[in-house]
Amino acid sequence: MSPAPDGAGPAAGRDRDATRLARWTRARLAVVLPPVVVGVVGLAAWEGYVRANHIQPYLLPAPSEIWTQFRHSFRVIVQTSRATGANAVVGLAVGLVAGLLAAVVAARSKIADGLLGPLAAAMNAVPIIALAPLFNTMFSTTSAVPRRLVVAIVVFFPVFVNTVRGLRQVPDVQRELMRSLAVGPWRFARTVQLPGAVPYIFTGFRLASSLAVIAAVVSEYFGGRQNGLGSRITSAASNTAYPRAWAFVAAACVLGLVVYLVAGLLEWLATPWRRGGRSLTL
Repeated sequence: MSPAPDGAGPAAGRDRDATRLARWTRARLAVVLPPVVVGVVGLAAWEGYVRANHIQPYLLPAPSEIWTQFRHSFRVIVQTSRATGANAVVGLAVGLVAGLLAAVVAARSKIADGLLGPLAAAMNAVPIIALAPLFNTMFSTTSAVPRRLVVAIVVFFPVFVNTVRGLRQVPDVQRELMRSLAVGPWRFARTVQLPGAVPYIFTGFRLASSLAVIAAVVSEYFGGRQNGLGSRITSAASNTAYPRAWAFVAAACVLGLVVYLVAGLLEWLATPWRRGGRSLTL
């Protein structure tokens, strides 16, 4: 057998890498391109509808007018987005930790589950518009604590429910094995239940990430510090500056999308076994 030509091995490796890169690029475009196209078409239809029907800005401003206000108020939008984002992230972290701890306790004890389940459902049923004014009264109106507490309460339910469900998915064979090895309940939860529940935990985390931004924005409608997106939306609307109000709404949408994408990235990093053929090694 004749030896392979010089450079054939490295060339073949480069071809394989190029093929992987092209496959990865096509997969990413298949995910990203459709929503981008739909968004562009929707904005164009929105603009055309407003212009064609001469709709007044106080009813529905055109996307071009919103974009103009977005550019003019960009510095304020960045500052208020930081304040709202901080409230959302801190509340999300508190709610996440509380939901995880409560889920572990509920999964280990039927009595605790009977107490925490209805409590979580009741907390989820309380509307934000009722919690925010109460917390503003209980705490100082110059403090961010009321808004972060609202976010934590809203986040708690999806994290708790999904985590409890994941913790209960342990096969009976693994339970019997851990019992035969005299493994304690907390070690069993740490080494078997929690690793198996990771996909469920991140499902709750992704749901909670969007709810956190919504709760942070809405909680800012009801007094307190006027440094967030919610307070700017109400202020602009009360002054009939509706395109500017919509610009702050658009900023809230972008903030929610960013938090959701970060949650998805953390899930992708924490669950490498779920990537399958989508991972790429260059």
